[in-house]
Amino acid sequence: MIVKNKRKFVRAILLIIGISIGINLLISTTAFSHQDLKYKTVSVSSGDTLWNIAEKEQRSNYYYKGKDVRDVISDIKAVNGLNSSNLTVAQTLSIPTY
Repeated sequence: MIVKNKRKFVRAILLIIGISIGINLLISTTAFSHQDLKYKTVSVSSGDTLWNIAEKEQRSNYYYKGKDVRDVISDIKAVNGLNSSNLTVAQTLSIPTY
């Protein structure tokens, strides 16, 4: 194969590489982002706060790995329809998990 215009050839190769990288990124994020979300139930004990429950989930629950504890609290409140951070003993909380 004889290349007459090197500049056009290089552009074409770079375009093909860019398109293939874009397609790979699209396919890989779609494949890895689909995980079934499940919920576990946590019963509030005496002395529990939303903060310490969120810290525990942040450490042990893969769903919350790497997230700020305040974001975990907001998420737990949203999932459970809580308007405040006040908890009562024996209250049950649904916690998202994989």
